[in-house]
Amino acid sequence: MTQRPTAPRQPDPNIVLYDTLTRQKVTFEPTTPGRVGMYLCGPTVYSDAHLGHAKKEVAFDVIRRSFTHFGYQVRYVANITDVGHLQNDSDDGEDKMLARARLEQLEPMEVADKYFWSFMHDMEALNVLKPSINPRATGHITEQIALITELIERGHAYESAGSVYFDVRSWPQYGKLSGRKLDDQEEGVREAVREEKRDPRDFALWKNAEPGHIMRWESPWGVGFPGWHIECSAMSLKYLGEGFDIHGGGLDLQFPHHEAEIAQAEAAGHAFARYWMHNNMLTIGGEKMSKSKGNFLTIQDVLSQHDPMVVRFLLVGSHYRSITEFSDAAFESARSGYRRLEAALHEVERRLSTAPAGQHAALDAKIAAHVQAFENALRDDFNTPRAVAALFGLTTDLNAALNTGDVPQGTLEAARAAYRDLGGEVLGLFAGGAAPTQSDDSQVVGALMDLVLKARQNYRLNKQYAEADELRDTLARVGVTVEDTKDGVRWKR
Repeated sequence: MTQRPTAPRQPDPNIVLYDTLTRQKVTFEPTTPGRVGMYLCGPTVYSDAHLGHAKKEVAFDVIRRSFTHFGYQVRYVANITDVGHLQNDSDDGEDKMLARARLEQLEPMEVADKYFWSFMHDMEALNVLKPSINPRATGHITEQIALITELIERGHAYESAGSVYFDVRSWPQYGKLSGRKLDDQEEGVREAVREEKRDPRDFALWKNAEPGHIMRWESPWGVGFPGWHIECSAMSLKYLGEGFDIHGGGLDLQFPHHEAEIAQAEAAGHAFARYWMHNNMLTIGGEKMSKSKGNFLTIQDVLSQHDPMVVRFLLVGSHYRSITEFSDAAFESARSGYRRLEAALHEVERRLSTAPAGQHAALDAKIAAHVQAFENALRDDFNTPRAVAALFGLTTDLNAALNTGDVPQGTLEAARAAYRDLGGEVLGLFAGGAAPTQSDDSQVVGALMDLVLKARQNYRLNKQYAEADELRDTLARVGVTVEDTKDGVRWKR
């Protein structure tokens, strides 16, 4: 059956998201009708990405995909930090890039490129879409210096001993994102007090480069390098403009990083992000992931043991604002659930070439209801657990129909579109050829399986039961299930 081309979907006005700034769910209203500008705080590329990165990247990838599904054009900017992020997220200590460069006896930019590409390979494996723009901090020194200059001119920053600090006392709104009042932020809690600061809570916009510091640039205040926070304010404004739509990141970045970003941008006179979204953390065996606890896992560690799509399915199975648990039991459950969806899609595609023409009205209505439930779940703050539940509901009804006889081609196409559009394009599943399409390859597989099942039937007729069982068990080991039913032998992945 040839499907008619469909008109572009009109942007959906009914998307609700949880805004961290206002601490409530709000209806999303874009700055520019039909368009969404999103900025995500990306990794500091000084080591291999860990599971926390996977949680964040997959969560916002689904949010981005959802906006696209609902008819919006999305510009998705995710930065790469390759300078200025000091040890312990403070204004003192060694730059993380420099520390790794010394450890591996590499140039800092070699470290940045090595771990940037490592990160990108991890994201490709997890089927995370590439950003529209992937700016690096070292490529935007000019923009950062310009923003710092604006802050000094407006009286919200000051130069001291070759460094520049943001004057938090000059900006009473500081703390509005995290809810922390300035007077409650105790002196020296996050870092040792530097004498060159007017207030211990002031944070660095530009740091004086001491002799021997490799990463250094000329500035109006001397040779130095940018602080950690200033890069995101400068780059998000450059590529998304004033009052852009959504700023995202991990909950651990809410303070001080995102708090500082808001203060820097708004104190310089720029309208900043209108909505703030934060993903929650993850636990391993019930405990927060930590190198000191010995439960620290990189994405590569996990992908060496698990199918990337099972890992992604586990991540989308929990809401982005909920804690995600990584454990053997969680992986086993995710593997089982994902295989069930994958098998249903494969069975639909296997049957399409031989299905009779027509529609199954009752099943069509059920498919439409599950699609509606899926979309309603995502409209409600991108509730992926409810969306996944809708796919399982679809699978239950579909399997029931398939087990009772032939399903018409038109209905099978509607089911395939639901799996591909919702599970594939929105949730990012079924990537990497996990579920074959209706192609020459799948027809070859079908023909081979017919021969295999005939051979098994011959074994059974000749009472060679051991050989028949061995054939069935061999298929099971590669994920193919053989079922003996009253209507004959069936197989499925």
